[in-house]
Amino acid sequence: MDILEADNLSKRFVVEGRSIQALDGVSFSIREGCVTGLIGPDGAGKTTLMRLAAGLLVPDRGTLRALGLDATRDALKVQAALGYMPQRFGLYEDLTVQENLDLYADLQGVPRAERAERYGVLTRMTALSEFANRLAGHLSGGMKQKLGLACTLVRAPRLLLLDEPTVGVDPVSRRELWVIIEKLVKEEGMSVLLSTAYLDEAERCEQVVLMHEGKVLMQGSPGDLSAPMSGRTWAAKGKRLREMQANLAGKPGVVDAQVQGDHVRLVMEKAGMSLEHLEVESMEAVKPRFEDGYVDLLRARMQSRSHEGMSFHAAVEKNGEASMIQVENLRRSFGDFWAVDGISFEVRRGEIFGLLGANGAGKSTTFRMLCGLLPASSGSLKVAGLDLRHAASNARARIGYMSQKFSLYGNLSVMQNLTFFASAYGLPKKVRRDRLDWALMEFELEKHADQLSGSLPLGFKQRLAMACSLMHQPDILFLDEPTSGVDPLARREFWQRINALARSGVTVLITTHFMEEAEYCDRVAIMAAGRILTLAEPSIIKSQAITEENPEPSMEDAFIHLVENAEREAA
Repeated sequence: MDILEADNLSKRFVVEGRSIQALDGVSFSIREGCVTGLIGPDGAGKTTLMRLAAGLLVPDRGTLRALGLDATRDALKVQAALGYMPQRFGLYEDLTVQENLDLYADLQGVPRAERAERYGVLTRMTALSEFANRLAGHLSGGMKQKLGLACTLVRAPRLLLLDEPTVGVDPVSRRELWVIIEKLVKEEGMSVLLSTAYLDEAERCEQVVLMHEGKVLMQGSPGDLSAPMSGRTWAAKGKRLREMQANLAGKPGVVDAQVQGDHVRLVMEKAGMSLEHLEVESMEAVKPRFEDGYVDLLRARMQSRSHEGMSFHAAVEKNGEASMIQVENLRRSFGDFWAVDGISFEVRRGEIFGLLGANGAGKSTTFRMLCGLLPASSGSLKVAGLDLRHAASNARARIGYMSQKFSLYGNLSVMQNLTFFASAYGLPKKVRRDRLDWALMEFELEKHADQLSGSLPLGFKQRLAMACSLMHQPDILFLDEPTSGVDPLARREFWQRINALARSGVTVLITTHFMEEAEYCDRVAIMAAGRILTLAEPSIIKSQAITEENPEPSMEDAFIHLVENAEREAA
């Protein structure tokens, strides 16, 4: 039986006088009792589709039936029978876990006699039982997501809509959320429609719906997308992988080239193509992935130019400081709690250094100290050769910072944001004009110059935020989860720019919850409970997680292995 059916569904919005066709003749159906993944680039129409399914929007044309009901005519009945967790689920951070559950039970009309049993099921499932009296605002990101899911489920729905539920949470929390989702399907017979920017999650679904520009490009099993890639995927090995990847990306017949551990993963246009022109040390055929099929299908439909030759021109001289960041026994406390507890590392010029950890591990606190936004309790901290205790303002002038929330002014246009940041960095007028022209051209923002930044798709917000952080040509770029929620093609474009910056001499320090991005780093430090568990090249860190059951662990496997081992030792 189909639990959700769309027939010729269309929806248009007018934003700032511009017409946006969010959905354009969408037709599909999803089966009952399984997890269906909804995937596609930013602006594909995924969130609009979910809101229509939840009866929160009215289509311009076509019909959508949820649970056998017309989602437009019977909107109230549909809303009473399904659960919907949007991207920004509304937890009340000044209420406790229990008070949030009570509030949503009231809103959903759950009889008081049924609540205790349901609360018990949900808190055990989400491992929130011992946190019932903790304020929601004091929970980690992963725990907030689990509480949001529990609030959505206080009345058990037949159909659950989840709009990117794992954005911004660490791999351990992401895995825990998936255990909960799969348990709901298996034990409660629930049907789940889940949108995600993580293609490894889509690969776990029984079926996927791939959208682009308001249209459905493909519906079927994950294997239906990866099967046509047979004979087209290769691992290229050699030295200086970043330079090799940049060179391969521009070769004829190459669809995709990404650094992955000790090799560059290649996707070719066709099976059986000659590989001699690629000029690498060795080539080995590898098994195709779901992501390979996704990139191949969408690259043909999206206009995207290469950014490997990004015209940045770093301000740093090549013969300057060899070590751009030096951290020695750094500590930071909040009351009796040590958020950062004696960490040491250094980052070289032109290096991409990854700082990873679960929510609450101390990454953000470390970042804020490195940027001069938070004083250290003790320890030594130098950035670009300057001691942040005594020359914080001079050090900040040589730093670019891009936060997870992008720090843009939503009520200002793209050009106004760029102008503001250029002025804030104190650029002279002549230099400012040149840098504004550079930013608009390099990040392909010319057509959006007068658009309010708050109305931009996520991928364009990311471009603008990065442009703003580079206006003053910094020596060091700090990136705090810059690709959270961004689709795979936008992530590839972003990393093309990062690689080009590193080759020009810019030092990059990045935090991310997307473990495959850690493979793009020269070295990675993994933190837990304010301390560094390991610091090494990605291939070495993966080797630390090899077991008989898993002889070839992924970076995510290694991360989870190290974090869970640390938790067991601390218990």
